[in-house]
Amino acid sequence: MKEKLLQIEGLSVGYGGKTVLQDVDLTVCYRDFLGIIGPNGGGKTTLVKAILGLSGRQSGRIRFFHGGEECGKIAMGYLPQYSSIDRKFPISVEEVIGSGLSGQKSLWGRFTARQHGLVDEMVERMGLQGLEKRPVEQLSGGQLQRVLLGRALVAKPDLLILDEPDTYIDRHFGNRLYGLLDEINRDCAVILVSHDVEVLLQHAKSVAFINGTLRYHEGAGIPRAWLDESPFPCGKP
Repeated sequence: MKEKLLQIEGLSVGYGGKTVLQDVDLTVCYRDFLGIIGPNGGGKTTLVKAILGLSGRQSGRIRFFHGGEECGKIAMGYLPQYSSIDRKFPISVEEVIGSGLSGQKSLWGRFTARQHGLVDEMVERMGLQGLEKRPVEQLSGGQLQRVLLGRALVAKPDLLILDEPDTYIDRHFGNRLYGLLDEINRDCAVILVSHDVEVLLQHAKSVAFINGTLRYHEGAGIPRAWLDESPFPCGKP
């Protein structure tokens, strides 16, 4: 039996008196790779933010588990669809990636040699060698997304959530991204929101369709009714 990591029960979320998501049930287990699709405005990002604790809940609950026991939280990495980082702030590539480890040290404490090693490892995995000291304001959009993905992964989370990661990933790294996610999925659950249905189905182990509520399909396939309900800009599989 799979080990449960996250369980959502009867979740409804709204803003300004309007319900965006209604009566959502979902279970995510260790090493799951869940692909999420659906129309713009259907509630995909709202669900992601609810899992991360970044949006209010109207009703329902979200529970986390570790080692088969319910716990208050799990380690999560997050790559948002749009970066909110201030590119004029004087911070380097390695400092941004290292900020993903800030929860493992005191406010004024220094990083350990092991933590510096984790940052160096992530720089290499993201293909950013030679850019470690470069300020983020000098990066391309694709390079910045790689840096932010490195920040999301450096602490080795239990769950990695990516919201449209290929939106700003450059083509060169985009070819490596999904192979990297398959590798990460050996030790970490992945939730991937994407409009690229064809590519998503090559990697996801299950798929959820969100349009006000959530419908779940075990296995890498999509019921025809889902495709008929929503336009997918990257084409139908």
